[in-house]
Amino acid sequence: MMNTIPILKGLHPGIVLENELKKRQLSKGQFALSIHEFPQTLSAITHCKRGMNTALALKIENALGIEEGYFMTLQVYYEIKQEKLKQQQTHPDLSKLRTVLFWDTDIQKINWHTQKNAVIRRVFERGNEKEQSEIVNFYGQEAVDKVLNRNSA
Repeated sequence: MMNTIPILKGLHPGIVLENELKKRQLSKGQFALSIHEFPQTLSAITHCKRGMNTALALKIENALGIEEGYFMTLQVYYEIKQEKLKQQQTHPDLSKLRTVLFWDTDIQKINWHTQKNAVIRRVFERGNEKEQSEIVNFYGQEAVDKVLNRNSA
């Protein structure tokens, strides 16, 4: 299973565990009890509300016949992704964007990373040169070109 790690990098290990249990048609509650864990603990992990710890990862891997270290590797990659997101600039310089561009939403509540495609399209459809320049500075020219289906040649 370790060869699937590059595909799953950044996913919470609980999502992978949930899929694995579904694939094997195992109830989360019964599985948790079979490895001497509280069902609530497993449920919190599969709902991405709690991280995987080493002891639990080993129990799960052993019970499911999965290579040792698999879930902890996923956990580390998930934590790396979360830290990178924290370190990224959280939003463009809002003083350079007119709030009227986002008339249908509170500009302070926009998730600038998950809603990147919609933000780029909107600013390039309705924004002025200054606003478009700020979006290019924030996301990068390559990302903007990709969203707008431009060939960056």
